[in-house]
Parts: sequence; structure tokens; C-alpha cells
Amino acid sequence: PPIEGVDVSATLGRNSYGKSGVRLMKVTRTPDRHEVRDVTVAIQFEGDFEAVHTSGDNQHVLPTDTMKNAVYALARRRPREEIESFARALVAHFFVDNPHVSRIAVDVMENGWERMSVGGWPHHHAFMRSGEEKRTASARGTRDGVAIEAGLADLVVMKTSGSGFSGFMRDGYTTLADTTDRIFATDIRANWSYGNVDVSYALCRARARQALLDAFAEHDSHSVQHTLYAMGEAALEAVPEMVEIRLTLPNRHHLLVDLERFGLDNQNEIFVPMAEPFGLIEGVVRRGGVRPTLSVMP
Repeated sequence: PPIEGVDVSATLGRNSYGKSGVRLMKVTRTPDRHEVRDVTVAIQFEGDFEAVHTSGDNQHVLPTDTMKNAVYALARRRPREEIESFARALVAHFFVDNPHVSRIAVDVMENGWERMSVGGWPHHHAFMRSGEEKRTASARGTRDGVAIEAGLADLVVMKTSGSGFSGFMRDGYTTLADTTDRIFATDIRANWSYGNVDVSYALCRARARQALLDAFAEHDSHSVQHTLYAMGEAALEAVPEMVEIRLTLPNRHHLLVDLERFGLDNQNEIFVPMAEPFGLIEGVVRRGGVRPTLSVMP
């Protein structure tokens, strides 16, 4: 039974709907070579959708199948472009005929393909996947404008020296020993925001990626957190257009194997990689006094 004095009526809170996992392979054909773009797109709408939830009124609901079709149509109509620009174009497209929508989010993830080499020459229409690394882009739009994020994911890196972890807090359950020389392996996920969306996305991405890799390799790491901050600083320095960067660095542990029972020593050479559990370190590094801004729709 209802509790006296307690309002038991229901109200709808923040809600959204959209289409995820939209796969697209675009082949741009020119007489001398082909270019490919392999992406996965996700779209989410927020807005005046109370009626569909509370009374089953679908008149303001654009089918998610239509969202999927729009991805393919815009990919056909637009020239080959950076994924940031494609995400921005999708946001602008969906606002045109959907006045009840107040906010749109588009996320794009791109798999990399490398041109194959045959006889020492690049082949004009044969490719191979370029590892696990993915490029990412996000467009977050309102009626006032759109903000763009770029990034990368699953960039797997490792260094076999220049990393340690010591002087940490201990309690009754601590068994970890101090170390000044350990394997540091991670798969980098980075997302960064721009102060203005009208930038050279490809150039900024290339500079950011190289800065992250250089800092990871060269930094004298006292912890994953220590290197995360150094990587963020390096990216901000390399890309003046960037105002903040979010980094996720899972610590992919490599445990030293005890070989004493076999009458062998182990001079920091034999390790067992551990998939789970793993440490998860995340952080944001910002440029002082600057925040991402909205740009008007294209």
C-alpha cells in the first residue's frame, strides 16, 4: 500500500534513443588508387520524447533505421573526409527536419587499413588491417552549435625499462614489493577537445599521437599516473588547438616468474602477462583557463 505522505507517482527523467553499431566501409576510387574508410557510427537523440514513453505516441520518433540509412546516404554524397567532419555533418543533418530534438550525439570509430606493398611498390587497391588501434571522433550538438572531440583507442604500447613503482602506501593487506625497473604495458585511450572546431583534424591528430608516444617512451615513470600527466602535457604542447585531453591507461601487468624452484635465477627477463585483474588509471589534463567552445553548425 502507498506510504502516507509519499508521492508514488512516476515522472520521466533524462532519456535518449538512437542507433548504434552502424558499420560503413567507403571506397573512394580514383584512376590511380583507391582509398578506404572503415567506420562504426553511433547516434543518440535527446529532446521532447515524453509522449512516446508515457502514452505510446510515436509521431516525433524518427526510426533508428532511418538514422542508419542517413549514415550511408551522407557518406555517398560527401567527399572523403576526416571522421570529425563526418560526425559534425551528421549532427547538422539530423537537426534540419527534427524540431523536437534538442541534443544530438554522434560517435565515430575508425579501423585503420594500410596499403599493401607488392614487389616493393604500394598496391593501388589491396590493403591490410593496421593493428588494433582505432581512431575516434565525437560531435555533440545543440541548436546553438556543436563541439568536437577527437581521439584514439586500443593503441597498445610497452616499454621494458624506465618504469618503477615504490614508496607507496601500505596496510595489512599489502604484499606488493617496491620496484624501480618493471615492464610498463598499456593500451592507450585518449580523447581531446578543441578550442575551435575549425582546425586541421588530420594534422592535429598526427601531432597528438606522436606526442603521446614520445612521452610514453621517454618519460622516467614513477607510476602510471606520473606518466599519464607527462603524456597529457606533451599533447597540449604539441597541439595548441587542444584545450584538454582525457587519458585512460590500463596497467597491463607483467609478473616476474619465480624460477628458484628450478635452480634458475630470473634477472628481470621472464614474465607472465596478466589479462586480469589490471590497474585502471584515468585522468584529464587541461590547458589553464581555456574550455572547449561551441561552433555554429556547418
